[in-house]
Amino acid sequence: MHSLPDLINVETYHAWRADHSRWLPIAADIARRHCLPSLHLHVFSAGTNLVVALDRTLVLKIYPPLLRHQFISERASLLQLQGQLSVEIPEIVLEGERDRWPYLVLTRMTGVGGSEIWPELAEQEKEHVLHQLGKLIAEVQRAPVGGLSELEPRWRQFIPRQVEGCRARHERLEWPRNYLNDLEHYIRDAFGTIPMTAPEVILTGEYNQENLLLIEDSGRWRLSALIDFGDVMTGWGEYDLLGPSAFMAGGMPGRVASLFRGFGYADSDINPTLRRRLMTLLLLHRFSNPKQILIDDWQQKATSLGELERLLWPIC
Repeated sequence: MHSLPDLINVETYHAWRADHSRWLPIAADIARRHCLPSLHLHVFSAGTNLVVALDRTLVLKIYPPLLRHQFISERASLLQLQGQLSVEIPEIVLEGERDRWPYLVLTRMTGVGGSEIWPELAEQEKEHVLHQLGKLIAEVQRAPVGGLSELEPRWRQFIPRQVEGCRARHERLEWPRNYLNDLEHYIRDAFGTIPMTAPEVILTGEYNQENLLLIEDSGRWRLSALIDFGDVMTGWGEYDLLGPSAFMAGGMPGRVASLFRGFGYADSDINPTLRRRLMTLLLLHRFSNPKQILIDDWQQKATSLGELERLLWPIC
């Protein structure tokens, strides 16, 4: 009988995960033990955990012990948000554990992956989808927080910790010196810029193409489903505008405006103060790596963080 290993760090895990032959037989065995389809498994290579489609209706998601917090977050978030949104999210069919690796069997969502279709959409369609996404983020944030407030990290400890490690993180990412010099101004002003005591809302931290599904309806693409709740936390709502801003809006004024207005912001809310707050949050995001911003040649277009701020949010 195949066993799942005891992997000591994320790097070892990723190397092991890359060879599907090491774990696909175990996924098939888990499915068989629950009398679920197991003959034609389809591996989803994107993401962090082990994810396979069992058939057209079910997905098996297996979490390594060192990422058990993602299992806890996903399970709690799916239960809390079920029936609260205008798009589909997975439903939990069953849960279990194998060799200390927890897993969920989830309903499979319909639609085309955002990463697959986003580059092909016309500009007007991108603005339409971003307006829908802004509305979806607002919907999630109107849902009751419930027990999700207990998830780590906690906002009031998270921001000070991120401030403390911000420069070291971006030095490790080998940021050019001109950006590092500007960083001090954002770090110094962070606690006056970011709300620390406002009522907290549900944050996924992951609104990007990889976690969105779209369908074509009457010749127009629209959001159909939201997936991946492994990094949910609670905090200040604007934190979740960062993913769409960095990876989908591309510094295009129409896209940025569509996102913000879908989120519920009036023109008077979209101002330099908002832009500064978003830039500060972007630098402090727990997965912050501005090198991944999807704007062509942005490092040539923005030689300072202030210029990058205006490049990302040009309508403020």
